[in-house]
Amino acid sequence: MSDDSFIREVDEELRADRARDLWSRYGKLLIAAAVLVVLATAAWRGWEWWVERQASTSGDRFLAALQLSNDGKADEAIAALEALQKDGYGAYPVLAAMRAATELQKKGDTAGAVAAFDKVANDAANPQPIAQMAKLRAGYILVDTGAYADVSARVETLAVDGNPLRHAAREALGLAAYKEGRLKDAEALFRQIADDGDAPRGVRERAGVMIDLIVAAGVGETAGS
Repeated sequence: MSDDSFIREVDEELRADRARDLWSRYGKLLIAAAVLVVLATAAWRGWEWWVERQASTSGDRFLAALQLSNDGKADEAIAALEALQKDGYGAYPVLAAMRAATELQKKGDTAGAVAAFDKVANDAANPQPIAQMAKLRAGYILVDTGAYADVSARVETLAVDGNPLRHAAREALGLAAYKEGRLKDAEALFRQIADDGDAPRGVRERAGVMIDLIVAAGVGETAGS
């Protein structure tokens, strides 16, 4: 046997001895760690499956409620949506709350609709964009059924520069002011919309119509007031 072969055999034997020593010391720990990895992976996969199942179930229930609404079964749709608010998953409870408020409005229950939108708007757990949309929806209902102060209490904070809903909020305030005969206040709000290049075309056109009506009444800026 050559010296090189002897050295290799000794080296291999030493490695085997070290491996046996490490296994005798840490083998149980390695097995436990491997089992934990398998269990954690299984638990994560199980959680993902449960989340997907819950979201899918809630989505199916939401679509079923919408179908009831489309079929003219408003009361059944509202009942289904209220149930989904209680035990739905993910974003579906708040979506169900918004849709239930819409159903109440369609039925002519404006007070109930406003209360439902207010509930969504005042729930700190809801995402801000949805809460703000709920405020706006309540404000628009109150343009017809409430006073300027009622509308302002919901949408005034949305009418500020930079808010994505400012155009709609200003329109609601302008309409409420016009309804109460506060024509100068209404004109100022509609001009804010008309002068805002980021305002949607339809909103700007409606604002222009309202400005023309106010001017025709002898109150607007063009009339020299």
